[in-house]
Amino acid sequence: MAYDHEADETLYGGAGGGGKSDLLIGLGLTRHKRAVVFRRQKMDLKALKDRAKEVVGDFGIYHGQSNSIVTQDNRELEFGHCARPGDEMGWQGRAHDMYGFDELAQFVEHQYLFITAWLRSVDPNQRTRIICASNPPLTAEGFWLVKRWGPWLEDGHPNPAQSGELRWFATLDGQDSEVAGPEPFEHTDVDGLIELIKPRSRTFIQARLDDNPYYRDSGYKAVLQALPGVMRDALLHGKFGAAMEDDPWQVIPSNWIKEAQARWEPVPPDNAPMDVLGVDPARGGRDQMTMMPRHGDWFGQCKAIPGVDVETGVAAAGHVVQMLRDGAVVHIDNIGIGAACYEHLDGLGTPVEEMDARRTSTARDRSGSLGFYNQRAEWWWMMREALDPETGSNIALPPDPELLADLSAPKYEPTIRGVKIESKEDVQERLGRSTDKGDACVMALPMIRNVTHDTQPRRRLGRTPPPVEVEDPRLL
Repeated sequence: MAYDHEADETLYGGAGGGGKSDLLIGLGLTRHKRAVVFRRQKMDLKALKDRAKEVVGDFGIYHGQSNSIVTQDNRELEFGHCARPGDEMGWQGRAHDMYGFDELAQFVEHQYLFITAWLRSVDPNQRTRIICASNPPLTAEGFWLVKRWGPWLEDGHPNPAQSGELRWFATLDGQDSEVAGPEPFEHTDVDGLIELIKPRSRTFIQARLDDNPYYRDSGYKAVLQALPGVMRDALLHGKFGAAMEDDPWQVIPSNWIKEAQARWEPVPPDNAPMDVLGVDPARGGRDQMTMMPRHGDWFGQCKAIPGVDVETGVAAAGHVVQMLRDGAVVHIDNIGIGAACYEHLDGLGTPVEEMDARRTSTARDRSGSLGFYNQRAEWWWMMREALDPETGSNIALPPDPELLADLSAPKYEPTIRGVKIESKEDVQERLGRSTDKGDACVMALPMIRNVTHDTQPRRRLGRTPPPVEVEDPRLL
């Protein structure tokens, strides 16, 4: 099905042993003239090349200098790797009629989008396509794959798709968007320019071990059955929703976030008023301005505004004012455009608190034994403690898979100055995307500065109290 499918962009994935690598090799050697298959790490290419040589036999020759196989009918299958962010620049302008990615979840989204931008052929009769193979992502770095193929892979997607079903997508105002069908249509962008958009098709096809007679009847299934829970679900059953495995230094355990999402209802309990609106302004480029409301322990759906719509502080403030309710306090990141937005909101008399992650923190964790490197570390640790199933609050988070990935992404390390959380810039470089929703969610917590956290279990969140004036903060 994956070999013959008409989609412009296909993800064939799920369980291990489904023949994913053979699909990429077979398509490159038989249906395309200039194909390339990528693995993230160079060392992983050896097995792929060995298998390709085995498949092609005497019908093709491997050329070490060009790192490619050329067949007798003049088809070329090239092998590439892209280990570090930025390595994709070496593929700029190198056109191919097929781009293949083996274990796509190991790549960052920017690499994938940049490399495939040169998908084309001078032969009008040659089909072009992107074909990807992958097991479910085991870490937050691969979450973008689940989002890109959301209709097939996201639990609770409003418009789910079946394996092999064809859907159509286009980039509108910088956002990947599903559209009704293949017909070209006119779209007016934020600057008023009219552009004719031609959608591209996409599909996901489920790979199963039992579909592969070579591995099905071997002992490979027993190997997968012996894996621990998360990896077993991912590689044996191909479950994308339950496949993320926590890093040992992950700030917030994924299961804590999932439990909070399981408690969520579409409306706040008892119609609780909005207490805080957490705002993470856009920093340009592909970033979005994100706003998350908090009503007591209940967090509302995060609203994302494309960066092109909030290029000024006044524009950003306008979106904030539209979303505010009940005299809630605005918590806003004051770096860059956030500072201009804060000044405008403050001038309007809006209750607003500027959040500077770089400031020194004098707070301690709930046990009183840990300090924090800066206020970013304090805020993220507060969210960790609030989500703790045993001693935290009854926080309810919206069941947004992107929010789950964002809150699961940052790592921490102990330092002499206290717990240090990975900077937003470092997280973005590692993931290839910005964790905007996670940051807005963290900023929606009440920020109680210079106060050791309450040790009572299951405390209820409320509004940020006024600052306490004392001569020596250590007395608190």
